[in-house]
Amino acid sequence: MFSQTYTTMMDTNRIVAQMGNAGMIPVFSHASIDASKRVLDASYEAGVRVFEFTNRTAEASEVFQALKQHAEQYPDLLLGIGTILTAADAEKFHLMGADFIVSPALVSEVASYCNFNQVFWIPGCATVTEVFQGKSLGATLVKAFPGNLLGPGFIKAVLSVIPDIKLMPTGGVEPTQENLAAWFDAGVHCVGMGSQLINPQWIMDNDMVSLQASIRNALTIIQEVSK
Repeated sequence: MFSQTYTTMMDTNRIVAQMGNAGMIPVFSHASIDASKRVLDASYEAGVRVFEFTNRTAEASEVFQALKQHAEQYPDLLLGIGTILTAADAEKFHLMGADFIVSPALVSEVASYCNFNQVFWIPGCATVTEVFQGKSLGATLVKAFPGNLLGPGFIKAVLSVIPDIKLMPTGGVEPTQENLAAWFDAGVHCVGMGSQLINPQWIMDNDMVSLQASIRNALTIIQEVSK
């Protein structure tokens, strides 16, 4: 039992550290395996080392499974699954090899499954009460969602009363100097970014050059504002 607990803590610490070092986690969903592979490849080349694919389409499990196999060429990449709302989905993607599981809400059955099976999980929370409950259930990193409604002030308020939790705003985070500086000045551990970072039109046009430029720019800003 001791070695299992120790291993879990080591894995948790490693994932949390890698997310903090990354500073940013692209959040992406697409029904096409080929398009998703191109986005993952372009993101990795641009410097991404933590990537979240989301369970938002009927094809999500098929695409994720293909992505996980494709990502074997990137041994230093963490590939997780988001928008998980049931223990059944947590189990399905865990068995596919998801490195971490993210929920848009605080879902106790997902927490129970992940804790029992030693899977790193991130609950979505929008109140101090939810953050406290998430921490009580074992979360070390909490997704502040929706970020555009909560704002950096929410981050400061939470950390003033629960200083040992780590927070990741997602939803409405913008890849600009002003917006990212506000979040990191408030004390976030990292940020999640979706369509603000990955323009859907670039995917349609197969414009990976623009995608890489967007990611590199965001990573550069984050390095500056998180010092």
